[in-house]
Amino acid sequence: MRASSRARAYGLLLGVVLDTLFADPSRGHPVAGFGRVAARLERAAYRDSRLAGVAYTAVLVGGPAVVASRVERGLARALTGSRGERRTRCGAGLAVTALTAVVTWAVLGGASLRREGRALGGELARSDVAAARRRLPSLCGRDPSVLDTGGLSRAGVESLAENTSDAVVAPLLWGAVGGLPGLVAYRAVNTLDAMVGYRNARYHRFGWAAARADDLANLVPARVCALLTCACAPVVGGSPARALRTLRRDGRRHPSPNAGMAEAAFAGAAGLRLGGELRYAHGVEHRPELGSGRRPGARDLQVAARLSAAVTVAAVGLSAGLAAVLAAVRPAAGGAR
Repeated sequence: MRASSRARAYGLLLGVVLDTLFADPSRGHPVAGFGRVAARLERAAYRDSRLAGVAYTAVLVGGPAVVASRVERGLARALTGSRGERRTRCGAGLAVTALTAVVTWAVLGGASLRREGRALGGELARSDVAAARRRLPSLCGRDPSVLDTGGLSRAGVESLAENTSDAVVAPLLWGAVGGLPGLVAYRAVNTLDAMVGYRNARYHRFGWAAARADDLANLVPARVCALLTCACAPVVGGSPARALRTLRRDGRRHPSPNAGMAEAAFAGAAGLRLGGELRYAHGVEHRPELGSGRRPGARDLQVAARLSAAVTVAAVGLSAGLAAVLAAVRPAAGGAR
């Protein structure tokens, strides 16, 4: 295995461990810092046009990705030294592993996602709807004031499903394929989509580029997440076959080309029925129903969090294996030339 890719695989694994142990800090998170920079640039650069949005997205995605690429290339060059430079190569390898681990921790959101989902489920189980409404914005952008226990439960389960893809599977796969630039660029795209990727009056044109970039970045990861969810269905007492049938039947019914894949797979795996009316700050949306089971209740948030954890473990193994395969293939391809 090529040393840089081996270090990358180790870094991804260690990054998931860091996320599991420490989750996201309440203050000083790098992604929150990026969000503040993006908000300032938006205030300066906003125009009601797609061209302005394209430039805004290109600067905020391309800039960090270029910096990460230069750092990784510099460390990779140190890894290709001669045998007499073993100390230098060892130090560079440890640096790649450590830096990849820290960046992976920064871009992942799985531990915080599961923690918030379980806490929401606990509040609903205690019939503390007021506390659950206060917590929901940490999971999704719906208006919690109009949601009852069932609506809050459904919102939480759907958020756990979608964000298992967006905040866990996708960054791990992009890290396996693209290393530090892949991790950084993906998180930048996903963050910008959450900030400006809305179809409302302000962002319909300006946020178009961020929304389309996020759709493309998640096209493959969302489907991988859905398949991993089907495979992990027994963890929550579900059937992989039923989950796969639900995915094939309902996955494309969602207006998002990606969110419906994860949500349909979660619905099938857990025996639930998701979708229906959604209330956001920008208005009401009506979504097709996904799955043919019962409507989610408070306890299903614990089930969804457990399923998300199982998918995370599977995604870690897949991404590390993918990094190893790419490491074996690339030197061979280079030798063939």
